[in-house]
This record gives sequence, structure tokens and C-alpha cells, in this order.
Amino acid sequence: MFATSMYPTERMIVEIVATILCLILVKFMIKPYKLTREGTLLGLPLGFAFLGISYALAAISYSPLGFPQEFIWLPFLTRSFAFVFLATTYLFSNRKSKNGQLLGELTISLLVIGLAILLLIAFVAPEFAFNGYSNANVYLRFVNLICLSYIAIYTLRSHVRNPDPTTIWIPFGFIFLAISQYSLLFWYIDSSFSAFIGSLVTRFVGLAIFLFVSYRTFYRSDEKKGLK
Repeated sequence: MFATSMYPTERMIVEIVATILCLILVKFMIKPYKLTREGTLLGLPLGFAFLGISYALAAISYSPLGFPQEFIWLPFLTRSFAFVFLATTYLFSNRKSKNGQLLGELTISLLVIGLAILLLIAFVAPEFAFNGYSNANVYLRFVNLICLSYIAIYTLRSHVRNPDPTTIWIPFGFIFLAISQYSLLFWYIDSSFSAFIGSLVTRFVGLAIFLFVSYRTFYRSDEKKGLK
């Protein structure tokens, strides 16, 4: 088993709970696509699906089963991919032209290829990969932080243009996820246990906000339709 925490069982439980929350979010977020079949509406549920997969892989890495050290790259890279994927989705969300959509699809395809290459390097040449693991961890946390900050600013501007009591919570959800990544930087740099706990708390606060918004937006709207 490869685990960096002093309490692998507790970490496994935490990651399982985060995975379940992401699965519920995906279930809510996929509804608009099912109704319209518009490909542009797939970005958000797919992004949170990748995020849920990264949490599931992290839970597996903390399980009592034995895994090679290379396995740690799976949740690490998949999580960064999820945040970059979400940022890309928002970046191209307002580009309705055919060229804009093609550019968005091409960018996402390149991201998938890049993720596959990084994972291949981690498993085929683990010596090369692990020589730079600590540095790569810090660099990619910065990438995650940049992506989440961009999404928070984007969604906040969208709310200002079209004010709604529910959408105001969306940028706060991404802000808490960004704070979680920022806290992890301190944990990796100086092994601050309080920063580590803070990262877990802010992660769940962010996911809870998205769950609240999704429930208000999709589930309750379905209930109202049923009453009518």
C-alpha cells in the first residue's frame, strides 16, 4: 500500500465520501444534457466526474490492498486534469460559433492526450517520474489554484451580469476548492497538519455548496414541475 498519511483508514473514508458527493453532483448536473442533448452542457458534469474519479483513486491508494508507488500519480494527475478540464469548459462556454466549438473540442482532446502521456511516463519510467514528484506536486497545485481562481472570477462575473439568489453560491464553491488547494501547498512545503485538515474542511465546504446549488436548481425544479 502506498499512503503518505499517518491515518490511511481515515483518509480512505474521507476520499470515499468526496467521491459519493461528486457522483450525486454529476447525477444532478447531467439532467440539462438529457433534456436538450446539447454537447456544450456535458462539460460541467464531466469535469466533476473526473474529480470524483480522482477521489476514488485516492481512496483506493489508501486501502489495505497493495499498490505500486506509481499508483499515486493516478489521483494526483486526474485531479489536476479535472480542474483544467473545468476551466477549459468555462473558457469556451460562451463561444457558440462552429469554430469556437471545434477549438474547444480540440483543446479538450489535447488535454486527454496530455493526461495519457503523463500517466504512461509515470508507469513506464517511474524512476524519472518520482525524481520530480515533490516538485511536480507543488507546480500542479499552483495550476489547480490558477484554474479554480479563473472559474471563480468567471462565475462571479456571470452572476453580476445575471443576478440570481442561487448562482451567487457557485463562485464561493470554487473559491473554497481553491483554498483547499492553497492549504495543501503549505502541507507539502512544511508538513503543516493544520493546513492539511484545513484543506479537507474547505474541500467539503466547496462540494457541499455545489450540492446545495444543484439541489435547488435541478431537483426542486423537477418537484415544482411535478406539482404543476
